[in-house]
Amino acid sequence: MSDIDVPYCPGCTHGIAHRLVGEVIDELGLFDKVIGVVSAGCSVRSWRLYRFDMVLAAHGRSPAVATGLKRALPQNIVYAYQGDGDSAAIGLSELMHAALRCEKITVLMINNAVYGATGGQAAPTTLLGQRTTSYVAGREATRDGYPINMAELIASVSKHSYVARAALNNVRNIMNAKKSIKHAFETQQAGLGFSFVEILSACPIGWQMTPLRSLEWIEKQMIPQYPLGEMKVPNGLS
Repeated sequence: MSDIDVPYCPGCTHGIAHRLVGEVIDELGLFDKVIGVVSAGCSVRSWRLYRFDMVLAAHGRSPAVATGLKRALPQNIVYAYQGDGDSAAIGLSELMHAALRCEKITVLMINNAVYGATGGQAAPTTLLGQRTTSYVAGREATRDGYPINMAELIASVSKHSYVARAALNNVRNIMNAKKSIKHAFETQQAGLGFSFVEILSACPIGWQMTPLRSLEWIEKQMIPQYPLGEMKVPNGLS
């Protein structure tokens, strides 16, 4: 990682996710061959945090750009780092079709249940009853629909894939998140197929909570809706 200060709000756990990605890349010896792809949203701020190559894609198009890079440079390790609005709303088609084709790329999706970069509006992952700047009375199913469980959805359609969900709210879950990220990159290293990790992350400003309460909210509210664990592990992944 570079020596630039992490450019996120107090209590945001994007920085933890970035650190885990950097550690995994170091441990797997991928520094000279990895390429990261980011697009609009809080995740775009990560392009200056690493010393390896980063590519900026249009909003939601990171899986498509990552696919092009991987097909042109199959010897490289290519990953997309996206928010939930970026990947589950405007970019849902690109993400799902990359998963359906079992593209040999890695997608890391930060799920903080809101559009954090633009003021805390509702996202496809916003929980029922959760208040946002666009659902001031809380999300209501008959009017607003239900939250989307991306990890389960991708596991159900991608034939050759590694799919997991992790969280960044305590030390145990952070260590498990690192294992899932490592398995995702190992899946790509071994040429086994598509890999996807959904990561539950805190957004204290968007949630209008203290950093400590936001970690508790992940445990008590998000994890029941988005259970943690590996949903799919490809044959050949040790």
